[in-house]
Amino acid sequence: MISRLTDIQLSNTFAQLPRSFCSHVTPTPLRNPTLLAFNRRTAADLGWADPIAQDPGFLDWISGARQLPGSQPLAMVYAGHQFGVYVPQLGDGRAILLGEVPGADGERMDIQLKGAGVTPYSRNGDGRAVTRSVVREYLAGIAMRGLGIPSTQALAVVGSDEPVQRETLERAAMLVRIARSHIRFGHFEYFFYQGRKEELQALVDYTVQRHYAHLQGRTDMVAEFFREISLRTAQLVAHWMAVGFQHGVMNTDNMSIVGDTLDYGPYGFMDAFDPSWICNHSDHSGRYAFMQQPGVGLWNLGRLARALTPLAAEEPLVAGLEAYQSEVAAAHLASMRRKLGLETADAEDGELVSSLFALLHANRVDYTNFFRALCEYRPGQPCAAVRDRFADLAGIDNWLIQYGQRLASETASPQARDQYMRSANPRYILRNHIAQQVIEQVEAGDTGLFDQFAAVLEDPCAEWPEHAEWAQDAPEWSRHLEISCSS
Repeated sequence: MISRLTDIQLSNTFAQLPRSFCSHVTPTPLRNPTLLAFNRRTAADLGWADPIAQDPGFLDWISGARQLPGSQPLAMVYAGHQFGVYVPQLGDGRAILLGEVPGADGERMDIQLKGAGVTPYSRNGDGRAVTRSVVREYLAGIAMRGLGIPSTQALAVVGSDEPVQRETLERAAMLVRIARSHIRFGHFEYFFYQGRKEELQALVDYTVQRHYAHLQGRTDMVAEFFREISLRTAQLVAHWMAVGFQHGVMNTDNMSIVGDTLDYGPYGFMDAFDPSWICNHSDHSGRYAFMQQPGVGLWNLGRLARALTPLAAEEPLVAGLEAYQSEVAAAHLASMRRKLGLETADAEDGELVSSLFALLHANRVDYTNFFRALCEYRPGQPCAAVRDRFADLAGIDNWLIQYGQRLASETASPQARDQYMRSANPRYILRNHIAQQVIEQVEAGDTGLFDQFAAVLEDPCAEWPEHAEWAQDAPEWSRHLEISCSS
């Protein structure tokens, strides 16, 4: 395990690509930086021991004041469809890729500073992040990991007393983000729409070599590359849907080429079940509403497929899109079966899930807490934990009869099913109103609640009796919280 800054082996393979792929920039250090959070699990993933956070130069490095050998910091350029409209040049406007380090498992991981200052792609912005946005992203990575969903992770949060102007005057902060890759669908769109086939091929070759090495040398490499991206994206979106997560801004520049959740802004975890729920206050048309996410994933993959047409025939790319559609439906149903404690498949399971969703919506039932309560249900026995959540008692009673009949075809004991369901149905999720309370305390100089909530999110299926209030249905006032792209 690495415990000293000087032992970190940093390199930057992306910097070896042609200059048209990025701009080499130096981070702008934060003023009077302080370490607000350090993620020991993420550090362990990198093979780093806890003492590294106390290394005298560590804070200087992660606040942008010091560079390590081999870094070659850079800002990536890419394009993307934002709310369905193509923007020909975007890029890292406030993030700087420091390089890569070998993880504990041998896979190379990107290290990026988010909020590191102005880059050529800042579009008149100040290149800074603020405390609330980095706290939200730090918590999101922990929450997704706890739920078993692929995601970028935060290594640390760095605060400062540097003022920045958003809707109000706030303080600048920096997130140290770790990712398998920061390459997005929009990278490929950038070179496709400019007609730069050689650079498009170089990007594919680089991405395959680093992340899909098993495809190298195949005559159908590009088509299979796209198919695997499609399947990973399908599984990711299905995971989101199963836990009630909404990304909020599924632009093509926010879609990871390795199937990880990327770029947490106006995200949210659903409280009362509502398929038309919109977590992003800026999404006036509802393009990225909760139930739209599987379709948006397909649409975004269609844009990526088009960007790859100079390198692959149309037919296998269309087949990749069809594979996505099949996989996202199958993966979502499989996740819902697990939430219901079903270890076998039945042709009527889809209807059982659909009828449940209709009941949850009509009765405004808390999505997470319903499934946790359902763990207590035993066929033929009253279950107040479930029934008391519904105004339509006849409706839920009828559904429970159907559910009980379906459980009768399972062979697992009630005790085994209970354990199985509790591992699939979290007691705690990252609710916006709790995140808001954490943010307010951090902004006031107190990180105690921040640390406690992060610990709960690491193990969301446990009971945590000392924090039972965080598992309660969201209060009415939380419905009026506005989360936008600046979040």
